[in-house]
Amino acid sequence: MIVCDLDETLMNDDGTLSKTNAEAIKKASAKGVYFVPNSGRSYVSFQNVLEPLGLRDKAKQYSISYNGGLILENKGNRPIATNAMPFEIAQKVFDVGSKNPHAATHVYTQDALYVYHPVPEDDAYLKNRGVDYKEMKTPDLGRFKDVNIMKVIMALPTVSERKQMKADVEAVVGADNIAGTFSSGRYIEFNPAGINKGSASVQLGELLGIKPEEIIGAGDNSNDLPMLRDVGLPVSVANGIDSVKEAAKYITIADNNHDALAEVINKFIL
Repeated sequence: MIVCDLDETLMNDDGTLSKTNAEAIKKASAKGVYFVPNSGRSYVSFQNVLEPLGLRDKAKQYSISYNGGLILENKGNRPIATNAMPFEIAQKVFDVGSKNPHAATHVYTQDALYVYHPVPEDDAYLKNRGVDYKEMKTPDLGRFKDVNIMKVIMALPTVSERKQMKADVEAVVGADNIAGTFSSGRYIEFNPAGINKGSASVQLGELLGIKPEEIIGAGDNSNDLPMLRDVGLPVSVANGIDSVKEAAKYITIADNNHDALAEVINKFIL
């Protein structure tokens, strides 16, 4: 099984999927290897990625969304494991984010994205990847009390601001009650404690009878680190951050803009 991050790993910087990567994935699938997108994104936003891979709405094929918050069978986007955030925790995280005038605060429910205080740079990034969202006009999270909140994240322009946001949230919520990671050079993401891309990879593997040592994981950023630590063959793309490269057993020669995932598949599977 291959579990693979999407943005800045499988996808080009412009949000497109290369034909070379797509063909390599289809060849791996034809050999019986599961290809599982493992993304911080909503599953809704990457259906256009599954389509050219022949995996959209496909029975007995799977995806992981929200940094491990949701595992689905692609057929009908059927949830097979849901790891939602307790509302009380989500409320505290959201309150910290919404009070920061520089932050766009994202609330991911199981099926939709809501953004409080969207900012132009983040709006452009989302639109470039075909990610739809609904704007929250007021900082009121109460409307989501009876739905699954999968994660809460903030877009902030600098590393120092993202690190400060992580510290601020942990001071309110407690570091043991939340999992904070960084992604895409713009986000600080918060999931329930113990829920991450790695835990979901192992969870799906158990359901499919696949051992962790039989899983390849590919990523580029800190929210991919739990995945790389939990799988048998952790891979960093050439553009991965230093900590990801340190966690990897293989670092691709190619970066995400030059078919890094095809390199991995050709080397280890085909």
